Amino acid sequence: MTKTPFDSKSTADVVLANLDLSDRTILVTGCSGGIGLETIRALSARGARIIGVARSLDSAQRACARLKSPAAAIACDQSDLRSVERAANTIAERYEKVDAIVANAGITGASTVQTRGSVEMQFLVNYLSHFHLINRLVPKLPDHSGRVVVVSSSASKNQAPKDGILFDDLDGHTHYSASKFYGQSKLALAIFATELARRLGDRGIAVNSLHPGAVKGTDLNRNLTFPLSLVLSVAQLFFKSPEQGAATQSMLVASPVVEQISGKYWEDCQIAEGSKYLSDTAMASRLWQVSNELVARTLKMQA
Repeated sequence: MTKTPFDSKSTADVVLANLDLSDRTILVTGCSGGIGLETIRALSARGARIIGVARSLDSAQRACARLKSPAAAIACDQSDLRSVERAANTIAERYEKVDAIVANAGITGASTVQTRGSVEMQFLVNYLSHFHLINRLVPKLPDHSGRVVVVSSSASKNQAPKDGILFDDLDGHTHYSASKFYGQSKLALAIFATELARRLGDRGIAVNSLHPGAVKGTDLNRNLTFPLSLVLSVAQLFFKSPEQGAATQSMLVASPVVEQISGKYWEDCQIAEGSKYLSDTAMASRLWQVSNELVARTLKMQA
């Protein structure tokens, strides 16, 4: 098993030290704060051209204005697949190639179920929007050097439903809990990354998923109610810094240390054991089919 020289204390600057990324164009969703903002900062400091994607154009522009290298701000409300479609079209028209994609944006759910169309909101924002955006941009990834990095979570193992994806309850109206459905969305991301790695293997494109660790200063808890929000605020005193939280995804998107490693799940800059469902090819195939159907149906409903 490959072992890198980095660990839980490493920062994005450490894993990218001495790299020249001036020939790379890298897309990062959720770029306006937390580990997304730190990721684009660290990549830009090494010369990468950044496509910064955030919920509003204003927030994306504010994030990109801080960078040292050329950067383009793209608005993409990931709770609205029409917005995802527009963002994908804009990027596809503007760029001949996109060297790497970091699927970083995410939310945690409210205490009561929220849906858009027939899809629970965390599943839509965290997973389905990225499924659609990445698949639309796969043709832009260069063979033998393209990379896709999917920010999953340890919740994919310890919070997701015990039977895996609840295909019969994707709207959350039967089995909903915020924690369980957050875990489900992160499990879907990890399964997607593993399946995408398999599908893109012949092109030599590396696809990996990761748990960034518990990180201070993220706004994932913006939908949490008291007292959970207070508990999380106190717990953050012991979390990773954003610089440390961004390390694993920064390494996977640009470091030669992990070149051509694909289809793995990572924690603390090392290959780790993911959910048992990452090897369930039947679940992966069904998730892919259902996701395509949901995208088509949701876009039609939102038209």
